[in-house]
Amino acid sequence: MSDDGAGDADPTAPETAESADDEGDTFGVGIHVTSDEFRFVVHVPSDIDSGWRDPDEFQRLIEVATWDRLDRPETLRAVARTTAEGETVTLGTVTMRPGGDVIDHSLAPPGE
Repeated sequence: MSDDGAGDADPTAPETAESADDEGDTFGVGIHVTSDEFRFVVHVPSDIDSGWRDPDEFQRLIEVATWDRLDRPETLRAVARTTAEGETVTLGTVTMRPGGDVIDHSLAPPGE
């Protein structure tokens, strides 16, 4: 059995595009309060990865990731208690890769 080194990573090799994207993009998440509704808001980084091709799709993915991690009814009740009309409350951030994998988040209901 020979050891030809196949499959071994070279620590001195330059970073590939795939490994450069491992960090994902960080999106701010908030709720904007109007007189008749709450609007889910996604703040998009100016240097967003080119792998995000459809803005509606990544915003939907961020929204799904947010409500997977926060209790939606309780969070919206907290927004109603703490946020005046015309204001936007920040819920935190979601870091995600273009494929939809969540790398990290700092989500919390307002007041926590």
